Amino acid sequence: MTVEYSEGMRFVGHGGSGHEIVMDAGPQSGGQDTAARPVEVLLAALGGCTGMDVVLILRKSKHVPAAFRIEIQDERATEYPQVLKKIHLAYVFSPDVPRDRAEKAIELSLAKYCPIANSLAGVAEITHELRFEG
Repeated sequence: MTVEYSEGMRFVGHGGSGHEIVMDAGPQSGGQDTAARPVEVLLAALGGCTGMDVVLILRKSKHVPAAFRIEIQDERATEYPQVLKKIHLAYVFSPDVPRDRAEKAIELSLAKYCPIANSLAGVAEITHELRFEG
């Protein structure tokens, strides 16, 4: 991964996949508000990492959800560097996925497969819940 300064407060990451990750700050910090903030990208990466694990695990048991999202709430320290103290993940599934399968997939992802969750767990308290909608 290479992160390159563009202009203002805009940075563009270039990873091995060949895709760009754009980040920017708001006007109050000298940015143009053209992209996500770095901590938003980190939390989105966590959601994407664990979400992909969950779908892969459910796919193996032939229970791919019709709809699925992860809602992420974070709590940061008030003092700089304002580290993440708590992260709460709400896994929200359509009702076509059996509860026991969803629970098992989430547990496997958070405890074993998602490197981002396991890296952040050493810094922040990560909690989760499971909900069904639809």
